[in-house]
Amino acid sequence: MTVFFGVFLLTLLLIVAIAMVRTDNLFVAVMLGGIFSLLMATIFFLLDAPDVALTEAAVGAGVSTVLYLAALALTAEREKIHTVHQIKALVVVTTTALLVIFATFDNVQFGDPTAPVHVHVGPWYLENTQRYMDIPNVVTAILGSFRGYDTLGELFVVFTAGIGVLFLLGARPKKDTEAAETLIPQQSETSEGLRNYLIPRLTGRLLVPIILLFGLYVQFHGEYSPGGGFQAGAIIATGIILYALLEGEAAALRVVPQWMLMALMAGGALLYGMVGIVGMLLGGQFLDYSVLADNPVVGQQVGILLIELGVGMTVSGVLLSIFHAFAARDKY
Repeated sequence: MTVFFGVFLLTLLLIVAIAMVRTDNLFVAVMLGGIFSLLMATIFFLLDAPDVALTEAAVGAGVSTVLYLAALALTAEREKIHTVHQIKALVVVTTTALLVIFATFDNVQFGDPTAPVHVHVGPWYLENTQRYMDIPNVVTAILGSFRGYDTLGELFVVFTAGIGVLFLLGARPKKDTEAAETLIPQQSETSEGLRNYLIPRLTGRLLVPIILLFGLYVQFHGEYSPGGGFQAGAIIATGIILYALLEGEAAALRVVPQWMLMALMAGGALLYGMVGIVGMLLGGQFLDYSVLADNPVVGQQVGILLIELGVGMTVSGVLLSIFHAFAARDKY
């Protein structure tokens, strides 16, 4: 039954992808993109990858859709059709697709126990995670400790990407932030957000605290269940963005001001790096958490908790800063 359901989802995925490419209505394309992300999240759940599914649902279907809509507000409703170079583009796309399909023939079969990932480091992780860290979620152990350098690199990629987007869109000066926080009452209370739409506003108000609470649960329970800093940061950012859509950007900036977003962006990356430096000062290696406590197992748990907190801070700060940068484009 799972196989048939997976084939059904993949068929829907293909239909949505073709419809998204074929439509010239940009709003329809954005909505189809959100549906595509939800289908991908469902497929990830079927493949026993709930951590990835949470991120895909929060970022792909949630935050990305909102950012696309914000960008769409600055463009035309329909795509301008260009008839030149269609043959060349078709040749390039077809060739790339054939190369990718050909490369898949070299892949091992899905679930093959003799696959390299199942006969080398994978068994070692499964056998030793409990002994070294005493946490049941092996994914968190791998990403936070065994592959701590990789996760640090990913975090700085997110941080750098956020800075790049802010430079491209034009980071809002302090005086503009103060202006947004002190908008004329009737403008901020009536014209922004969905304040005049009773049902979406009431429903959203009920969802925002639940989303934030779930984000905190994913953040601090990632050692025992699917979750972690990346997923939690995206979920918390989604909750704040929903509040901004309901009450207006000025209200959201009063709750989480621009200076706090900058502090989250930089502070999370700094916290991650400082955990590694403290480990070196205590006689261990960089990102060696076992020296953070007298009991090496407890030290590993403390280190993972701290670096995951840093990841969540940076991810939420970057996503919210990008959202506000898009939202401010048509005002300043």
